[in-house]
Amino acid sequence: MGSVKDIWLVIPLALAGAFLYWIWGRFDGLDSILEFVKEWQILGYIILGFFSFGGSLIWTIAAGLAAYFGVMSLTIALLVGIICNYAGDMFLFYLGKYQRNDVKPYFEKHKRKLALSTLILRKYGVWAIFIQKFLYGIKTLIPLSMALSRYDFKKFGFYNIFASIFFVSVVMLGSYYSGDTIRQFLELTKGKGWLFPLILAMLIGTGWLWMEKTTKKR
Repeated sequence: MGSVKDIWLVIPLALAGAFLYWIWGRFDGLDSILEFVKEWQILGYIILGFFSFGGSLIWTIAAGLAAYFGVMSLTIALLVGIICNYAGDMFLFYLGKYQRNDVKPYFEKHKRKLALSTLILRKYGVWAIFIQKFLYGIKTLIPLSMALSRYDFKKFGFYNIFASIFFVSVVMLGSYYSGDTIRQFLELTKGKGWLFPLILAMLIGTGWLWMEKTTKKR
């Protein structure tokens, strides 16, 4: 059972769902969304870079779809995603290594996530740098944890290059080559703005339950 504090997890989820519902209702289907992205293409790259800095999975998928539909350049999107994703984790590692006193209070607020990130580090070692990029909720903790454990900065930076390339390439190219299937799904959801928040809630809820189960004391 979750604690009362876990209720606060619902707040950002509800806000994200409401935003998606509002966005989907402002456009007349997929074609109008694509027309908007094509007209404001530079804004799309800026948004991609901003969220890639935070390791966003959703916006990396969205960029792959935008490239499939011809409103963004796949090459540019890949470069922006890889560079910003790499920079984001290096920034986190820098904070953990050189701003220890500032980040330690953050760990006190996320003990369960810290426990999971510690398990991953112990089990997979350097591969944790690759794995954490796909894990919602703890992707910020592993670079910080590695830095606090006095992991070598240059070594982390070296492996992070390949981890960033792997993560962005797999996710973005995956959505790019699945574009036709995803388009059919989006067409089916036209006029059903509630469906996106529901799917988002299910995905995040599943991840949260997995984290609860994994870190549960035995």
